[in-house]
Amino acid sequence: MPGSRDNNKFFLGIDGGGSKCKAIIVDSDNNILGSGISGPANPLHGFEQAINSITESAQLALKDAALANVKLADMVAGVGLAGVNLPALFEQMSEWQHPFKQMFLATDLLIACLGAHQGKDGAVMITGTGSCGFSYVNGHPYTLGGHGFPHGDKGSGAWFGFQAANHVLMSLDGLKESSCINEKLMSLLGVNDGLTMVETIAGKPAAFYAKMANLVFDAAEEGDEVAKAIVREGAGYISGVARQLEKQQPPRISLIGGLTPRITPWLDQDVREQLQAPLCPPEIGAVIFAKQQLTLL
Repeated sequence: MPGSRDNNKFFLGIDGGGSKCKAIIVDSDNNILGSGISGPANPLHGFEQAINSITESAQLALKDAALANVKLADMVAGVGLAGVNLPALFEQMSEWQHPFKQMFLATDLLIACLGAHQGKDGAVMITGTGSCGFSYVNGHPYTLGGHGFPHGDKGSGAWFGFQAANHVLMSLDGLKESSCINEKLMSLLGVNDGLTMVETIAGKPAAFYAKMANLVFDAAEEGDEVAKAIVREGAGYISGVARQLEKQQPPRISLIGGLTPRITPWLDQDVREQLQAPLCPPEIGAVIFAKQQLTLL
C-alpha cells in the first residue's frame, strides 16, 4: 500500500549505461510503480556524472510512483552499471555514500542477463552505445568484449558512428569514395567541410558517436555499398560473439540494447535463429539481483 514504510516493500532497480540511466521502483511482486530516466551513468566517463545520474533517475522514479512518505533512504537498490567490470571503478562506486537504505552493485551485463532470463541461466549480447557479450551458466560469469570506446566496443552504436565519421573525413580528402553517408552525417552535424566537422566531433564521448549510428543503417538499407560494408563488419563481429557465447551452453541467448532492431536483420542466419526475446528489461534484472543478495545476507 502506498505510504508503507516496510523497507522490503519497495525496491529500486537501476540500469546505468553510457548514454542514459533508467530507474524503476517496484513492489514485492515486481510490479513497476514508477520510472525515471536521466543522463549517462558509466563511471569510466566520470564518477560525479554517474552518481548524479543514478540519484536523479531514482528521484524521478520516486516522483513518478507517487508513494507518500517513502524516501530513497527507505529503499533497497539494485544498481547495474557499465564500466564497473573494471575493479578500480567497482571499488570506487562501492565506496559511494549513496542515498539508499542498501545498495547492491553489479555490472550492467549481469543485470541485463538476469532480466533477460528472469533470474535463470542464459546469455546476452548488448548492442547499445557500447557492445559486449555475457553469459551466466551454473554460477559462472563469462564476459566477451566490453573493452570500451574507442579501442573496443565493435558493433556498437559508438563504433558505427565512428566508422561513419572516419569514412566521411577520408572521402573529403579524396582517399576514399564518397557515399550517401557524407550528406547524412554532415547534415546531422550541421557542417559543410572536413575542418568544421573535426572541430565538432573532436574529443566527444561514445554517446555522441552513438547518435550517428542510425544513419549508417539508413544508408545501408537504401543500398549504399560503403554503409553496407560497415554494417556487415559490425554485424559479423556480433555474430562471432554469439558463437563464442554458445560454447558456454546457455539455455537461452538474447540480444538487447538500442541497436537491436537495426542490427538483427544483418546477423548471420544461424545466430538469428538462436535468439530469444528478453523476458524482462535490465532494470528488472537489477531488482532480481538485489533480492538475490538480500536472500544471501
